[in-house]
Amino acid sequence: MSTDNVVDTKRRRFLVSSTSVVAAVGAGFVAVPFLSSWMPSERAKNAGAPVEVDISKLEEGRLLIVEWQSKPVWIVRRSAKTLADLATLDENLRDPASENANQQPAYAQNASRSIKPEISVLVGICTHLGCSPTFRPDIAPADLGADWLGGFFCPCHSSRFDLAGRVFQGVPAPTNLVVPPHKYLSDNVIVIGEDEGVA
Repeated sequence: MSTDNVVDTKRRRFLVSSTSVVAAVGAGFVAVPFLSSWMPSERAKNAGAPVEVDISKLEEGRLLIVEWQSKPVWIVRRSAKTLADLATLDENLRDPASENANQQPAYAQNASRSIKPEISVLVGICTHLGCSPTFRPDIAPADLGADWLGGFFCPCHSSRFDLAGRVFQGVPAPTNLVVPPHKYLSDNVIVIGEDEGVA
């Protein structure tokens, strides 16, 4: 028997083991970026993150718009007259008592649909087809009629909402505007996207 035909089993085991280790390491280098590409980006994580809003400079009757989860969130400081006017609109509204629990957290299922009556927090997307209504705080404008006491008007299909985000009867929007989860860190700081420990 010639020496060329003798199998060096130790060398063969070493080569097989070395090749297996190199292949496993290579597979790891390929798998890590592939698997990490499935993870949401930092931008995507931040898009759903809670948003802190300072409302200390928000004047009565004014609207502040912030972005949360890629949606506009409206914050309005309402006057005492606006709050009194809300109580007179019930017979014109589809869901005046906000009975649809999907449209607001339990702590906002009240006459003002808010934690603090003077501060309204709403997602600014029409519940009909997802348009963004316009803020119309004016009283009795020519285009909206003498009974208009201020609110939000969607020019796309003429849906109307009062200043608590409650939908009027006879318009395409089926439900009230959504009240997002929120809480107060102080009198002037709201966190949109969290509602634990409501003040």
